[in-house]
Amino acid sequence: MSVDYYTDVLGMAIEFTPPGWAFLSLGAFRVMLGECADTMPAHETSDHSYFAYVTVDGIDAFYGEVVGKGATLTQPLADKPWGMREFGIRTPDGHRIMFGQEL
Repeated sequence: MSVDYYTDVLGMAIEFTPPGWAFLSLGAFRVMLGECADTMPAHETSDHSYFAYVTVDGIDAFYGEVVGKGATLTQPLADKPWGMREFGIRTPDGHRIMFGQEL
């Protein structure tokens, strides 16, 4: 599992860890991580590896924090025509997560 990445780089808190799982949070956003040894790795699913869009307050400061901690970007921070300021990251497992804040 990539618990260290989610806590150290993304700043998520561990809520609880039953055997084989980790439940994490960042504000109101919650994610459940688990070991799925017999499934296709996320990095092999191409464009289907997106699994979350997380809205945050203070997107510029949050962006600076996660980039400073080594996050791999899929999209740099930018204002989008759909009214969001957002950026994307790729986790070590190959999942892509978008973070955004309304303009």
